[in-house]
Amino acid sequence: MKSCTFPKEERVLKRKDFLRRSAAVKKMGFPHFLVIIKPNNLGKTRLGLTVGKNLGGAVQRNRVKRLLREFFRQSKDRLPPSRDIIIVALKGSDPLTYHQVLNELTPLLV
Repeated sequence: MKSCTFPKEERVLKRKDFLRRSAAVKKMGFPHFLVIIKPNNLGKTRLGLTVGKNLGGAVQRNRVKRLLREFFRQSKDRLPPSRDIIIVALKGSDPLTYHQVLNELTPLLV
């Protein structure tokens, strides 16, 4: 049975990790999200989320973060290994359902 947890070591938490420059950075644009994929040398895939106040109040921002964490949690075994995946939520992503997020971010899966 696959692990469906989201432990602390699979999170991008430090500002320096969000801002780290790399020659192999890959950016992908989606209608509601901007995804930045950076290589890391940790041997595991990590997720970082950026949800700005332009999305709405705290309730809307937290809901989007929950949806994105659930996408990562359910799909982490199919994401590229040894990568930091930074997802920036764009304006208009707050009314999305989990299935809409899944359909939109499916191209990230290997």
